[in-house]
Amino acid sequence: MGSRTVLECRGLRKSFGDVRAVDDVSFEITAGETYGLLGPNGAGKTTTISMVVGILAPDAGAVLVDGAPPSTAAAKRRIGYVPQELALYPDLTGRENLRFFARLYGLSGRAAAKRVDHVLDVVGLADRAGDLAREYSGGMKRRLNAGIGLLHEPLLLVLDEPTAGVDPQSRNAIMDNVRELAATGMAILYTTHYMEEAERLCDRVGVIDAGRLVAEGTRRDLVARVGERSRISLVVQGDPEAARRLAEGLPEVRSAATHDDRLDLVVDDPRACLPAVLASVGRDGVVVRSVEVAEPDLEAVFLHLTGKALRG
Repeated sequence: MGSRTVLECRGLRKSFGDVRAVDDVSFEITAGETYGLLGPNGAGKTTTISMVVGILAPDAGAVLVDGAPPSTAAAKRRIGYVPQELALYPDLTGRENLRFFARLYGLSGRAAAKRVDHVLDVVGLADRAGDLAREYSGGMKRRLNAGIGLLHEPLLLVLDEPTAGVDPQSRNAIMDNVRELAATGMAILYTTHYMEEAERLCDRVGVIDAGRLVAEGTRRDLVARVGERSRISLVVQGDPEAARRLAEGLPEVRSAATHDDRLDLVVDDPRACLPAVLASVGRDGVVVRSVEVAEPDLEAVFLHLTGKALRG
């Protein structure tokens, strides 16, 4: 992950009448990092990113994109924004849409054509580039929408619920694109209310609820903060109590219990300690018949922090 700070948000506040939509939100994103804003609809995600990209001015606080406020031309050139609402011309082909927006970004001639071809490949629409956008599926429109935000090779890509209402194939394609773009060094701000997307894509997550950032960190950080732990369940053949005693001798095992032929272990990092667990309990003639690993997820974290279901 890069050390260069691309986005800084400090103490952002925004109200609409008597409603405080965003309340003292602060975070930053470095080059090559994907940062997720995780929360239900109405939590303040879209208002936050509207201030990040300069659509809304904060009532208080500050945003800096590569050191410049988003209202400046220097910052705008560094931002790629993919809104939740589609921003396409349905009577233009996919290629024509990209060419039009490339001109708005100041690209022309061979440079624009080369960039359009590259973006079509990135979003997986090269074979449908000549079709009218109105003939695209919902997922294809989403991918084209994302492609527009990539034309000028931004330093910061802001994606607002980019997989809302799309088919599974397009959803996977969009998430694959996000991972590939982050690998090139692009900083990505990704808003979603889908827990599995945040877990799959984001290096760090900010949990936002009722306009406030209630927690921030890696998945492991957040899980540790609320005291959740992982579990390993083994079905064994032989003496389960002997297996339990062996497992309890491992420093990675927090607790162990048997239920008939099942051994249940509470651990910190199941992927790291599973080989040692299997080697230990396999002594004294005990045979492990099956293994199941259950890791706490961001859904449990969000419920613990807010008292709400994530999709609420």
